[in-house]
This record gives sequence, C-alpha cells and structure tokens, in this order.
Amino acid sequence: MLKLYIGNKNYSSWSMRPWVLMTQAGIPFEEVMVRFDGFDAGSRFKAALAGVSPTGKVPVLVDGDLVVWDTLAIAEYLAEQFPELHLWPREADKRARARSVCAEMHSGFAALRGACPMNIEARLPDVGALALRDKPGVRADLDRLIAMWQQLLAEHGGPLLFGRFSVADAFYAPVVMRLKTYALPVPPEVAAYMEHLCALPGVKAWVDAALAEQDFRDFEEPYRLSAAP
Repeated sequence: MLKLYIGNKNYSSWSMRPWVLMTQAGIPFEEVMVRFDGFDAGSRFKAALAGVSPTGKVPVLVDGDLVVWDTLAIAEYLAEQFPELHLWPREADKRARARSVCAEMHSGFAALRGACPMNIEARLPDVGALALRDKPGVRADLDRLIAMWQQLLAEHGGPLLFGRFSVADAFYAPVVMRLKTYALPVPPEVAAYMEHLCALPGVKAWVDAALAEQDFRDFEEPYRLSAAP
C-alpha cells in the first residue's frame, strides 16, 4: 500500500495537497504523521524523515522502494498510476491549463503564503486586514487568485475549477483555508467555490482532523502567545 508522510494537519499546507487528492479520489494509502517540533537539524521531525526523504521535508509518498517527494511530482505519479481516475482533466488543453495553475501555486503567491500561513483552527481577521492594508504583495496575490478562479469557474461552469474535482482543487485547498482563517474578501462566485470545496469529503476530513489536533506550535504562530481557548 502507498504510504504518505505528512506534517500537522492544522499547519502543513504542502501535506494537505496530496492527502486531499488521494482521499477525495479514493486512492488507498497509509498515513504517517510526523509532528512538527522544529525544522533544525536536531529536531525529531528531521530525524524521523532522515531515512525516508532526501529533502527532510513533507509530504513524501512511498511506494515500495520508490520515494517520491514534492507535491507536483506526487500528483504526477498518482495520475500515472491511476489513469482511470482522471486526476487531471481529460482534454489536453485543459490538462495543460490545470498544470499551469498548479505550477503557479507551487512557485508563486509568496506574499500571501508568508503573511497568512495556514492555520485551520484559528480565526485571524485582524491579521488578514493588516496584511491587506500594509502589504501590496498580499493584495496583488489575492487579486490574482480571484481573477484566476473567476475565469476558470466561468469557462468550465463550476462548481470546481475544471468542473469536476482535479489536482488543481487539491492544490488550491490550502489557499482556501488561508482565505477563511484571515477573512480575506472575495466576490460571491469565489466564496461559493470555496464553500463547495470545503464540503468535499476529502477536504472536510482533513479539516476535521486538523481541528481535533489541538497541538499548538508556537513557532508556526508568531502572532499568538497561546492556543485558542
């Protein structure tokens, strides 16, 4: 059976992508959660991954003797192993578009990700408002997200980015979590997409597990001194 190494569900946006993809698509796998305790060389987190991944990061997919790291590589491997699931859109032009937006997510939106790290259990509208007010890069990233999602939803008729669930929705699920946590403003059609995505069983299962963790990591939350009551 496939084995997926992930970090804390409340915080690990990178882990969320393949976990949601596999869960929503019905791909069986064993989950191995490696708790965040720091990312320095002496941390238990790094020690746990030392014999698994050459990068010492999550997520990592293990298939027998094969180790696949990086979310894009994992998505491509799963699509090749399970072609009948059509994890990418069926049409070549839509596949290319989906790969493009996933690559953009993978390498872009640095300002938004830096100012608004994923924290599913928190509600931080004041932090979000300050980020929008003071950080032009956050405003630019949000504008780009909205424009991209509006165009894809209009072109493919919704309710998801390419009509039916695909790798693209799994890749943008962590961003949806950020927009909700920091109460960043979006137009109604984007809000409807976010709600539909959150209602998917694979996404809901991740969120429910994140809320159940109750594992406050102070180095992940520089804006808070203690866990929410």
